[in-house]
Amino acid sequence: MPAPSQAAARIQHLVSPGGIEAWFVQDATVPLIAMEFAIAGGAAQDPDGKAGTANMVADLIDEGSADMDSRTFHERLERRAIELGFSVTRDNFRGSLRMLRENKDEAFDLLRAALTSPHFEDADVERIRAQIISGLKRETSNPGSLASRKFLEMAYGAHPYGRPASGTLESVPDITVAGLKDYVGRVLTKEHLKIAVVGDIDAASLAALLDRTFGGLPAKSRLTPVPDIEAGKPPQHDFITLDVPQTVVTFGGPGIKRNDPDFMPAYVVNHILGGGSGSRLYREIREKRGLAYSISDSLAWMDHSALFVGTTGTRADRASETIGGVVREVDRIAESGPTQEELDEAKSYLKGSQMLSLDTSSKLAAALLQYQLDGLPIDYMERRNAIVDAVTLDQAKHAAHRLWDDGLLTVIVGRAPLEAAAQPASATVGPLREN
Repeated sequence: MPAPSQAAARIQHLVSPGGIEAWFVQDATVPLIAMEFAIAGGAAQDPDGKAGTANMVADLIDEGSADMDSRTFHERLERRAIELGFSVTRDNFRGSLRMLRENKDEAFDLLRAALTSPHFEDADVERIRAQIISGLKRETSNPGSLASRKFLEMAYGAHPYGRPASGTLESVPDITVAGLKDYVGRVLTKEHLKIAVVGDIDAASLAALLDRTFGGLPAKSRLTPVPDIEAGKPPQHDFITLDVPQTVVTFGGPGIKRNDPDFMPAYVVNHILGGGSGSRLYREIREKRGLAYSISDSLAWMDHSALFVGTTGTRADRASETIGGVVREVDRIAESGPTQEELDEAKSYLKGSQMLSLDTSSKLAAALLQYQLDGLPIDYMERRNAIVDAVTLDQAKHAAHRLWDDGLLTVIVGRAPLEAAAQPASATVGPLREN
């Protein structure tokens, strides 16, 4: 793949004869084509009491369509080495398509069939439902899953963002075929469609394929309005008792939205706090104290809210010490911000890492799609490093204060403190080692 700076100069804003828009990079380095697309209306569009509807549609939409049953559909994908997948986020229904150049017509035809004429046969629906329910049952004993669910519930309560995207053991059995079809009719339209394509195809051929694939979708969506919301105000804490060897800690709080002027300073200063093996949290929790194998946090932004979220796992009898170390580091950076040396190192890393993050056609297509979803200009890739470089120490300190001055939302899942103290060390985790 070309370097990001070279790719940026070649990004085209393609508009098909039928009005389908896409960001497109033509690259004949290898005979492959990668496409990513998203349609507004993800898990936040699940009806009340039917959490998991969008997720179930994503799991079922390629289980037979047009004149093909599920087996035939997947055999055609496998025969041509076509990779087709669907997923949902809080705000979007997403799809990805990978193919050899010679198989592009069949690949796009299969995608069109999945989007426009999914079967939702009873046997397929019940098979996928059983798989989802099995996964949800496993999550009831998974400390990471429990912590994540409780954190979102603490942050968002009854707001759609507070519901688990995969549904619950109570909601998934009540999802009907009619509900799945209703979601498809309301959400899968051309109105809020974003597309990114990278690969060995010319603009005219791609435009024709886009019209053939997406042109038959309804013109307008029927989305339920989702209100803006700020995550629950810290400090808040919750403890879930679970008899597992390792205690999981999820921490976070309100974040900064992507269109906020403070976003890039927040992005840079968050890297300093929890963005990898050079971060303050990693040095304090892992290297200095040996409390955890790993610890990190990241910013998460959605259409109607934003979070910062971190996670770590530690020995049950050292959970309080671990949380105390996290709180001290968060309080310290909220009060004083980073040093100039930390800021310079973070900016250098973030600028240099962009090339590695865009080193395949699939990664580049995913990035171009995300830029569209974030409302960024088509030349953002070219401008991004200069925006990072422009972050000043005062801006970083201000962003740190905004993010962390109120403290943390914290969820702990594991043995109760007295139970943990009674367990021998060998029953928790062994010596620290590199993963």
